[in-house]
Amino acid sequence: MSTSTRTPAAASTGTGDNPWRWRVVDIVVAAVLGVATGLLFWGWNVVGGAWFGAADALTPGLGGIAVGIWLIGGVIGGLVIRKPGAALVVEVVAAIVSMLIGNVWGVSTVLSGLVQGFGAELIFALFLYRRFGLGVAVLAGIGAGAAAWVFELFYGSSPNILKSLEFNTIYLVCVAVSGAILAGVVGWLLVRALAKTGALSRFAAGRELAREV
Repeated sequence: MSTSTRTPAAASTGTGDNPWRWRVVDIVVAAVLGVATGLLFWGWNVVGGAWFGAADALTPGLGGIAVGIWLIGGVIGGLVIRKPGAALVVEVVAAIVSMLIGNVWGVSTVLSGLVQGFGAELIFALFLYRRFGLGVAVLAGIGAGAAAWVFELFYGSSPNILKSLEFNTIYLVCVAVSGAILAGVVGWLLVRALAKTGALSRFAAGRELAREV
């Protein structure tokens, strides 16, 4: 089969094989990305947590502007691996690593990771795992943020549904903006930076950048 007759999905992998089938390298890289992102989460638990508290004290709900970094795993996983489940797997692994290292949220960290990863995964699925540009990355970050907002609306000893409409509206907007920028844009830039090192040469993300150059 010539390159010109490949389907878009097959062309994105560079092979005629099932483009949605996970390879061993996909599993390994997903685990590595998950661990690395989990370490990022762990560091952000302090910095982002302080930022969240300060912003929320200024205007209730404004703390959502700090949430984006906790959503970045799903965006990066989806952009690099480009297979069904990649966004979910990387975000969940990152959440598990953050929990195991230690944070104040405990097991709920993993539940949040599941929901946030699903939110990002849904966006990649809507594009049939064939579009991975900046726009899709931004939408994936917003999707992860929206999922996190819904989760927090009902979960916990003091769910957000018990709070005012004003709080939840401000929080939703801030989480969406944070997801778009800190998860979507920053995640897309990080993947491009990683691709430039040659570390993603076995992935479409790396080969695309090489063709641009």
